[in-house]
Amino acid sequence: MQTADMLNLPVPQAEYINEVLKPSETQEEMVSSFADRAEAVRNGNVNPRFDNMLKITNDGRKLALDQRLMNEMLPDEPESKVNRCVDNAFKVWEESALDRGTQLIFCDLSTPKADGTFNVYDDVREKLVARGVPREEVAFIHEYNTETKKAELFAKVRAGQVRILMGSTPKLGAGTNIQDRLIALHHLDCPWKPSDLEQQEGRILRQGNRNKQVKIYRYVTENTFDSYMWQILENKQKFISQIMTSKSPVRACDDVDDTALSYAEIKALATGNPYIKEKMDLDIQVSKLKLLKANHTSQIYSLESDIARRYPREITATQGQIEALKTDMEAAKPLLAQDKDHFSMEISGKVYSERKEAGAAIIEACKALKAAGTEGRIGSYGAFELHSRFDNFDKVFRLSIKGVWNYSMEVGKDPQGNILRVTNALAGIERTLPQVERRLETLEQQLAQAKEEAKRPFAQEAELAEKSARLAELNSLLNMDEKGSEDALGVDEDAAETEVADRPRQPVNYAGRVAERTADNVRKPSVLAQLHAKQAERSAEPQKSQKRKSHDMEL
Repeated sequence: MQTADMLNLPVPQAEYINEVLKPSETQEEMVSSFADRAEAVRNGNVNPRFDNMLKITNDGRKLALDQRLMNEMLPDEPESKVNRCVDNAFKVWEESALDRGTQLIFCDLSTPKADGTFNVYDDVREKLVARGVPREEVAFIHEYNTETKKAELFAKVRAGQVRILMGSTPKLGAGTNIQDRLIALHHLDCPWKPSDLEQQEGRILRQGNRNKQVKIYRYVTENTFDSYMWQILENKQKFISQIMTSKSPVRACDDVDDTALSYAEIKALATGNPYIKEKMDLDIQVSKLKLLKANHTSQIYSLESDIARRYPREITATQGQIEALKTDMEAAKPLLAQDKDHFSMEISGKVYSERKEAGAAIIEACKALKAAGTEGRIGSYGAFELHSRFDNFDKVFRLSIKGVWNYSMEVGKDPQGNILRVTNALAGIERTLPQVERRLETLEQQLAQAKEEAKRPFAQEAELAEKSARLAELNSLLNMDEKGSEDALGVDEDAAETEVADRPRQPVNYAGRVAERTADNVRKPSVLAQLHAKQAERSAEPQKSQKRKSHDMEL
């Protein structure tokens, strides 16, 4: 695989300009409100249909782009991203007038609509036109909805007739060849994926662009979702880059993505050392095993926490609920056995013997508590207390039937229907009890299983230890950047003695060989030569040993 940085393509040199803008007071207040919304969503206090984390994130991105996207009646801040982009685009438009240089403005949010609502695209064009840019020189890719129209538009951009083109990544990304006169590109908002950013900048950093130097503007509003989005994009790109540069996919990656090999790796690769491939394979295997062990350890900690806290708490609560249900079931039996002539219910201090009247009294008592802005007891039914409250979320009255346990129902408009609902709630105790008992059995089984699982060791511990030890050995063998590593290179001790860094060497004589060197031609011995010599020496050792054995046998 060949990536763009390997090919050294003749593309323009980019100057990146980060425009960091201060948020307005309105933006600061709204960002603070997002924290409250997120907390409400996390705590489950909001129906996901009305608010959720994706909606909050999109609102945050819109707010960072322009506060008027939240409410059109908010003021147009002079120091907003949109206005700074207009300033820069107009400045580049003037400076490149002679060569009719062209520009791209990418904005994935607030694309133009035909319904008259505020959008960033129209706002940018109207402000540019107001400054003197001809309207026909500012175009939106969204206005050209057929391939024929797009081809005509791209031809005008290449010819310099349309000098400012606005679009989104899906419509103006891959496959758009308009680079001939492009001199500047503006990122008004931050895309989700590194590939989107790459596609955007690929429109201008492209072969065929007559400009050798181009400008790429990035607009960021401080203390908004902008910094968060760019950080996410950076983190994603780091992992992608490390994989694309043949680095092992691991859980933790360096802060700075360095595509160059270390000096020791280059030296080892130059010798054709077979340890390199083994090390690369082991790096991946050990990383995967460490991830599995970390996951196993995390599961053990979670199980131990469940064994010590969650399961005992839930089992105790369930046992209490079972006892409460049994008591309430006995208390409900006489009420469920009543016939039409033996009904009695107390509401607001008055005893009713007619079901319809009691049901109507419940409705009136609920309304009275709502009017008073409170909630509480409205009456009793046998051994059960009746409590009312108004549910502001669903806009209904709730009636709680409180015995040892609590049973809830919704109050309806039909008086007799309300009494029937109370009776059904009490009759449902007998059906609920077996379900709770089964839940208790399940919890006890889960507790027993958790205790067994918590005792299990990591199944691949021996494999991890063995491969980690081998990897450490390989790292030691391949570590040629540190002092004292001559053995790893296969350098003789005698040769090492003769090499003193940064000092002229004197001629040295050894038995059986003479080294006549002068200070002018002193240099460190070749690493490649040393390794070849060492390998030859090792391969010769078995032969020497065999000859020695033969000699001993002859004697």
